[in-house]
Amino acid sequence: MRFAFTYPIITHPCNPELVSPHGVTAVAKAAEAAGFDAMGFTDHPAPTQRWLDAGGHDSLDPFVAMGFAAAHTRTLRFIPNVVVLPYRNPFVVAKSGATLELLSGGRFTLAVGVGYLKGEFAALGVDFDERTALVEESLDVIRAIWTGDDVSFEGRHFSARGITAHPRPSSCPPIWIGGNTGRARQRAATRGDGWAPFAAPAGLAGTARTAAMDSLDALAAGIEDLRRRCDQANRDWSTIDICFSNLAGGRLGYDDFDASAYLDGLGRLTDVGVTWVQVAVPGDSLTGAIEAIEQFGESVIKEAR
Repeated sequence: MRFAFTYPIITHPCNPELVSPHGVTAVAKAAEAAGFDAMGFTDHPAPTQRWLDAGGHDSLDPFVAMGFAAAHTRTLRFIPNVVVLPYRNPFVVAKSGATLELLSGGRFTLAVGVGYLKGEFAALGVDFDERTALVEESLDVIRAIWTGDDVSFEGRHFSARGITAHPRPSSCPPIWIGGNTGRARQRAATRGDGWAPFAAPAGLAGTARTAAMDSLDALAAGIEDLRRRCDQANRDWSTIDICFSNLAGGRLGYDDFDASAYLDGLGRLTDVGVTWVQVAVPGDSLTGAIEAIEQFGESVIKEAR
C-alpha cells in the first residue's frame, strides 16, 4: 500500500502560511521524511464566490506548485487531485506534464477529472456540456504527443497538424482517471493507468455530479465493475492502480484518530484491490498539518511497512 495526500488548502480564505514558499516546502519535506509516497494539489483556477461561500476552498496552480515542491524533495511523487482536463488545451497539459516529469526525475502521475463547477467552466470559456468528450479527446492527444512526433489531431476546438513537442518525458507518466461513475471506470479501463474515485455520500455526490461512494461495499462493487471493463478491453486489470480514502480510523490530527483501526481498514482496502490510499491532512495551520503528517508516519506508515 502506498500513501498520498492532497496539500491541505481546505478553506476560503485559506491559512496564509500554507500558501507561502516556506509552507509548501515544509509540508513537502515533512511528508517525504514521514514516508509518504505522493503529494498533490487541487485545480480551481476560477472558482465562484458562491462555491467558496458554500464550503469551497482556495487553491494554488497545481503544475506550478508541484514543480516548486519537486525542487525541494527527492523521492516524493506528485499526483494532482485532480487536473480538470477540459479547462486546458491538451497540448498545454502535455507540455506541463512532460516538463514536470523531466525536472522531477520521473516523479509525476497525471490524475485527471471532468470537473463539475459550471461557473468555473463559464469563466474559462469552456462548454460544460462538452466536458466528457473533451476529456476523452485530450487523453488521446496527451499520450500521442508524449510518445510520438508529427502528431495530427482534429479536435472539437483545435486543428493540430504535424505537431512535435520536445523534450518528451523520459518515460510516459501514468494517467489516473478520477470519478466514481461507470464512464470514469470505462475511461480508466481503455485510456488510463489508474482509477481514483473519492469518498462521497449522496449529498456530496450530487454536488460533484458523480455517483455516491460511501462504503467499502460500494467501492468493491466499483472495482469489480472496473475489472469487467478491463476484461472487455483486453487489459490486465492488475496493472491498474486504485486510489481511495480509508473510511476507518477517524480523522487524522483530531482526538478521534485511531491508528489501530486505521491499519485494520488498510487491510480491508488491500483485500478489495486498493493500491494507494488518499490521506486527509488537516489544514487549520502549518504546524498542525506537519504534526499530523509526522503522527501518520509514526503510527501508520511505519506499522504498515
